[in-house]
Amino acid sequence: MTKTILIVDDSSSIRQVVGITLKGGGYNVIEAVDGLDALSKLNGQKINLIVSDVNMPNMDGISLVKKVKENPDYKFTPILMLTTESEQSMKEKGKAAGAKAWLVKPFKPAVLLSAISKLA
Repeated sequence: MTKTILIVDDSSSIRQVVGITLKGGGYNVIEAVDGLDALSKLNGQKINLIVSDVNMPNMDGISLVKKVKENPDYKFTPILMLTTESEQSMKEKGKAAGAKAWLVKPFKPAVLLSAISKLA
């Protein structure tokens, strides 16, 4: 069965690059432009993994992680933060909120697929 991954990033080019990488890896992809849009896509469908940016308008990635973890249907869904943020303090905030992994942009497609294969 094909796994579904939700990509959350306010940059359409990043969503496109990540989407092409994941589709090439055999995954179904759903895209969201920010945290609020992502929450609207969590409508009961099976999501195997969420890949989210940190810095976004309307709702940032850390707030999204917290909201997802409050939702009983998705609280065990792993979340990978894919961001330009490399500060240890931000990584700790993400981990405290419930993020399972942290990958800094720019990324190598093989590294992203490897991380996803371990989480999804």
